[in-house]
This record gives sequence, structure tokens and C-alpha cells, in this order.
Amino acid sequence: MVKSMTGFGRSKMESAAFSVNVEVKTVNHRFCEIIIRMPRQLMKIEDKMKKKLSQHIRRGRVEVYVTIAGEGSVERKVHVDWNLIEDYYLVIKQAQEKYGIAGNITLQDLLTRNELLHIEENEVGNEELENLVLSATEEAVLHLMQMRTAEGDELKKDLLASLSLLNTEVTELKNYAPLVVSAYKERLKKRVQEFVQGQIDESRILTEVAVFADKADINEELTRLNSHIQQFIQTLAEKEPIGRKLDFLVQEMNREANTIGSKANDSNIAQKVVEIKSLLEKIKEQVQNIE
Repeated sequence: MVKSMTGFGRSKMESAAFSVNVEVKTVNHRFCEIIIRMPRQLMKIEDKMKKKLSQHIRRGRVEVYVTIAGEGSVERKVHVDWNLIEDYYLVIKQAQEKYGIAGNITLQDLLTRNELLHIEENEVGNEELENLVLSATEEAVLHLMQMRTAEGDELKKDLLASLSLLNTEVTELKNYAPLVVSAYKERLKKRVQEFVQGQIDESRILTEVAVFADKADINEELTRLNSHIQQFIQTLAEKEPIGRKLDFLVQEMNREANTIGSKANDSNIAQKVVEIKSLLEKIKEQVQNIE
């Protein structure tokens, strides 16, 4: 099955105390790399989240974003520095006595000082919240896989269309290749006749043609190229991740095309090779996005 490596999935789940939002985004990557960004109180379930993601995603860079809201997500406490309040009060009293300053020290004077009294907020982590995050992660990755599968179906259609065109080019090249040798034989005969103006050594002509035919023979490359095309089509139907295997097949097809190009002693063959390499480049770009 063809699956794209790019996709996006989101899930939002709520309970009486929490509201959890999980977003999962994937892009192309040679291996499977999972990066999770979430509040610190959830770090202990990071491995469980990665395990859930790995059950569905085998290749690609995975970025997960977890946000939490709700009254239950933060625990608030009032923190009072009693020792500092004591010192603060004594200093004010000493200053009044030393400089003869009148007035009373009120509670308001102390409560407005942030260094004396402030509210601490601590992130809360509990089993209810952790289960909610894991459930949201599962739902988000399922939405992600739906997108990756849908995009994979479109990639498969494009690849099959490109492979059909590639197969046509290879077939035409295979039918045309023998004509190159015949044309060379005729050109060689004509040149020899122009020089000798008489008897032609047919055996010498045939020897030269045989040497040329051996150097210009591309049947082996065409056979392998056709075999790679068929393997590529068969691989598209496999259920396991196929991206790396397809990438290898494209490399092999490119190698055969380059060999044909180096042997080409004909402008038509050279043109066909250019068209084949253009199709292979398009296929390569599409394969880079397949899991």
C-alpha cells in the first residue's frame, strides 16, 4: 500500500477537569524520527506516546504538539515568606523610631510586596490527564493516517501513469535499436564504395558491423530496465512500507538509462534517453514522499 510521508491529524478531548488538544504533523525523512512537545508533567508518558505513533508510522519526521487547558491542569498555592515579612516589619519600625516618622504599618503595606507574598502555580499530572492525552494521540494519528493514505493513493495513480509512459518509451527503443545497426551497415558500405570504386570486401564490412553492433548493443540494458519497471509496479501493491525499495529501483533504472545513453550512436536513441531520464526524475521526486 502506498502511503505518503506527509500528513496532519488533530484531536481534542475533554473531561470535567481538563481539555486536551493533540496535533500530529509528519514530513519526509529517511528514517522515523518522533519529536514531542508537551507540558513537563506529561514527560513520563512520552515513551507510551511514541509507541502508539510507531504502531502506525514507520518512516518520516513526526512532530507532536500537546496543549492542556482547564482548571484541573494547574494547582495554585499562596506562598508567604514569613521570615522576610518579619524583617521587613522590624526595619520599618526601626526607621520610624530613628527618624521620628509617624504612622502605622498596615496589612496592605505588606501584601502589596511581591517578594513577601505571591501565588505559585504548579502543573498537575495525574492518571486521568495522562489517559486523556494518550486517547487524543491515538485519535490524532488515525486522522493523520487517513490523510497519508489518501495522498498515497494519488501518488500511486501518478506513478502508474509515469510508469506507463516509461514502458512505452522502452518498448519503442527496443523496436528501434536493431535499425541502428542496419543503418550503420548501409552507411559503411556507401563510404567504402566511394573510396574503392569497385570490389567490396563483404567479410570486412560484416566484421566492422559486428564490432559496432557489439558496442552499441543495448538489449541487455533494455531488458533490465523493463524488469525494474515490472518490479516497481509489483512493489506498489505491497502492504509494508515500500519507499526505500522504490528508491532503490529508481536508482537502478537511472543506471540503465545512463548506460544506454553512453552506448547511443544515434540521435533518436539519445533523444529517447533524455525522455526516459526526465520521466525517471519525476518518478524519483514522487518516491521521495512515500513511506
